[in-house]
Amino acid sequence: MILKDKNIILGVTGAISAYKSLEITRLLVKEDARVFPVMTGSAREFITPLSLSTLARCRVFNDLFEHDMESRISHIELAEKADLVIIAPATANFIGKLSAGLADDLLSTIILATRAPVVVAPSMNSRMYENPVVSENIKRLKGLGFNFVGPEYGELACGYEGKGRLADVEDIVEAARECLSKKDFLGEKVLVTAGPTREAIDPVRFVSNASSGRMGYAIARACKRRGAEVVLVSGPSYLTPPKDVTFVKVQSAEEMADVAIRYYPQSTVVIMAAAIADYRPIKAHPAKVKKDSKFLTVEMERTMDILKEMGEKKKGRFLVGFALETEEMEENAKRKLREKNLDLVIANSPGGLDSEVNQVIIIDRYDNVEFLPPLKKDEVAEKILDRIIAMKK
Repeated sequence: MILKDKNIILGVTGAISAYKSLEITRLLVKEDARVFPVMTGSAREFITPLSLSTLARCRVFNDLFEHDMESRISHIELAEKADLVIIAPATANFIGKLSAGLADDLLSTIILATRAPVVVAPSMNSRMYENPVVSENIKRLKGLGFNFVGPEYGELACGYEGKGRLADVEDIVEAARECLSKKDFLGEKVLVTAGPTREAIDPVRFVSNASSGRMGYAIARACKRRGAEVVLVSGPSYLTPPKDVTFVKVQSAEEMADVAIRYYPQSTVVIMAAAIADYRPIKAHPAKVKKDSKFLTVEMERTMDILKEMGEKKKGRFLVGFALETEEMEENAKRKLREKNLDLVIANSPGGLDSEVNQVIIIDRYDNVEFLPPLKKDEVAEKILDRIIAMKK
């Protein structure tokens, strides 16, 4: 995992949303990161150091001038050992302090002393966030290389509604992953398809499959983390699309083909992870079919073979397909790789369709075969991208 064994300083400043730093800490520790919490004096008015230290499994650092035996780790030592600094929440006051280069407490001193990337998650009243001074401070920090996530629009603690809410904790953790990911996909334009398609029988019934879209969404996230410009074309899914990707939602195989082929010419890497229907009803009834008879016959026809068409027009693009098999997985996947002119094929079984875990076989055009153990789909995505990069070198 990207955050495993990374030293992450979590800075907490005095905003009402400081309580969310507890959940951020929990998620970071869950991914085996080493979290070193640093609280400002104002932050301690909102949450207790004991709560944060319990979740972080590490004492909380808060005083620039502590000298007891437990506090031998100085601000310089913390700054040097850090792989990443996250400030969540970051108040308008602290953002102003960063912009001015001030160092009057432990957290601001660490940030001036570190060479690690810094993620800033603002949290404040919407009028404060919209103030030109705050806007200029944020613009200056972005220009200096600070990474910002959020804020979001919504109901604020003061009773107003507007932009100023702390970003979702999952988005903050994803920003941490992105900062610590290698950027070996910079310059790549990646097209990813995900999820099932639905082929209408009538206005309320359809033919589909059990795909959740998790694999394709994980691949899109991984590509974005690693620097790619990403287009994600998804069939029906309850998943939230990754931020900062071009997202197009479709229903049928025909719609998916239209959109995928539209984005195909601009793409350098294409990863077709969607479970696209092979057949569709020849006729979609305009009104709901009544259950007047004991049997209902639905005549089906083949849908367009998008992957085959792409393989015939590849022209230097790197093309990846998925092969869902119930038997002779490796042999059938190899056949698909040859027939569709793929560079890489990922063979998997139906057991991974609606699961957070997948067990796959990665087969490349040179006939190299890699059997992966059961892994979370985010980990499978990273393995697939590693293979793509190795083959493109």
